[in-house]
Amino acid sequence: MFFRLTLIAVLFISSVAATPIRPTGLNSVTPSRPTTKQILKQLGGQPCPDGSAFTCVTLTVPLDHFNPADTRTLQVTFAVLPATGNRKGMFVTATGGPGASGIASADSYTAAFDASLPRRFDIVFFDQRGIALSGGLTCPEAAAAYYQSDGRALTPAQEAALKHAARTFSTNCVSEMGNPPSLRFYGTAQAVEDLELFRQVMQDDKVWLYGESYGTQYAQTYAAAHGAHVAGLILDGAVDLTLTGFEYYAQQAEAFGDTLALTLDACDEDAACAEDFGRSAAAEYDALATRLNNRDLPFKFPRPSGGNVNRTFSFADLEVVAASQMYSEGDRMLFNRALAAYAARRDLAPLARLLYLDLGLDPQTLDAIPDPTYSDAMYYAVECQDYGYPGANNNEKAENYLRAGDAVEAGLPRLGSLFYGDFPCAYWPNATTNLARPAPFTGAGFTTLVLNATADPATPYSNGLSVYERLSDGYLITQTGGPHIIFGRGVECVDSLVTDFLVKGRAPAQRETVCEGVVADDYVPLAPENASAFANPLEALASAETELNYLPEYYYWDGVTPTDVGCAFSGALNLAEGNDYAFTFNNCAFTRNFKLTGTGSYNSARDRFIFEVTTAGRWSCTLKYTRTGERTKVTGTCDGQRVSWEE
Repeated sequence: MFFRLTLIAVLFISSVAATPIRPTGLNSVTPSRPTTKQILKQLGGQPCPDGSAFTCVTLTVPLDHFNPADTRTLQVTFAVLPATGNRKGMFVTATGGPGASGIASADSYTAAFDASLPRRFDIVFFDQRGIALSGGLTCPEAAAAYYQSDGRALTPAQEAALKHAARTFSTNCVSEMGNPPSLRFYGTAQAVEDLELFRQVMQDDKVWLYGESYGTQYAQTYAAAHGAHVAGLILDGAVDLTLTGFEYYAQQAEAFGDTLALTLDACDEDAACAEDFGRSAAAEYDALATRLNNRDLPFKFPRPSGGNVNRTFSFADLEVVAASQMYSEGDRMLFNRALAAYAARRDLAPLARLLYLDLGLDPQTLDAIPDPTYSDAMYYAVECQDYGYPGANNNEKAENYLRAGDAVEAGLPRLGSLFYGDFPCAYWPNATTNLARPAPFTGAGFTTLVLNATADPATPYSNGLSVYERLSDGYLITQTGGPHIIFGRGVECVDSLVTDFLVKGRAPAQRETVCEGVVADDYVPLAPENASAFANPLEALASAETELNYLPEYYYWDGVTPTDVGCAFSGALNLAEGNDYAFTFNNCAFTRNFKLTGTGSYNSARDRFIFEVTTAGRWSCTLKYTRTGERTKVTGTCDGQRVSWEE
């Protein structure tokens, strides 16, 4: 449930209908279909936000698809990129969460597809009801406060605190989003009917459907209800819907702990990482967790406005960072790097940088930064309708949840508190009381690909195996190690199998395929603490480039939003939008006794990095640093002498 910020502008789009569209059966598919562009024009399509290549259409749909007597409605927005070549059909993506905007991801996801996909398919994304362009219901303040609370329930005091935090979050979150009276209509069973109506107005008999993470929950629900209209199904990071909430979260908590262990082991197996730690990374993590279990630790954080501020780091903070950084190979490497800074220097600031990004907090003020592309409010609005928890009232539900967690927390050495991911559902208004789980999904009538990585923490590999084994016509694609969600991540073995299935209608040659992967990216060593370790300014500037590239605020930067960042040892830098990524340094020191003032840029197309700076500290210089590919050059003056270095 941890997501990073990707800000977009919200565009209001007119509805395509004054009254809700209701199912009309198979006859809704016309014998002679107009072109997609013609249909979008008829539906009042408008350009999607933020310069997107997609066209957005908004449908007015029933609030309750299963009660024709209820005339209330809401609006749901879909984004379509018409096929540029010989059209095969619609390829629909259901993104993760629940709570994430699909439309916000549409252009970046499509850019990662093989070119044959947008040529042969209309590419479709959507904002599920209540999310972003389909309602914009959010509660960032309540969520930020809740995620900073201690998630453990090992003692009576912790149990009481967890109950209070969950109850407060549920109350404050619903209040923050305006106390909508319709929360019980945001579950997946209602949401998939919105897609079915969209299929009808687009006049396609069948769709190809891809679901990732929670999107596999959505995709299976749609396919179970409307299998006759599914041409093919891809489940990436599959959720086993037969599991109860308790069963699922027990498996997920174990998977997060396992992925953390693999991440720490990967550090020990990397010589550079092991050198920065000086001992077992797992031992260092556990030692820090023990210290934080006893008390919060003070540290100094470099403010974006300059100078340092005294802050504290808690056990809950460590668990948030550890869990949030387990989603991909790069995330895991950055976590090891931040933990190494504590191991080597007792510096908690790198972990805090990740924490603030993971929680969506302003590092200067620690205020929550609203993210229009993700909603924790809708996460729980969906989850608390999809999963029922036993108990006649809120207190009974909370108590039953806690008792179910006793064995889980006692049996897991790390991150056992993640079992309580759905704990606010004990207090969520109008949460479902239905404890029944869906029938096992078989996918009869079409082919299903199941994709999973063995190091996936959020949708455990065991879930994918269970789903695959029940399919009437299924194929399993496994990436060893790997991230949460594996399609479109640049792994040819995975991407080619999915693309061939969609474009050529060709299933994998074998029922089960294994693609190679890694747990974590190659470790990038910490910069020297003092500039005395550098032989010359070229080495110092090359180190500064590395530190900038792996600075969390830059690593996760959207390339658009102006961002101020405090540098590790002094000063600050600014990240600004431009044709090239642009930087401005103000006495910025990534290493003691080497300060940069000036400008820089990065051109990704040419892999060219430039600094034009003056330096202070060990050397007083005016330099231009240029790295293009593997070639690096520095020219200028240093301590009154003209210099030129090249590698």
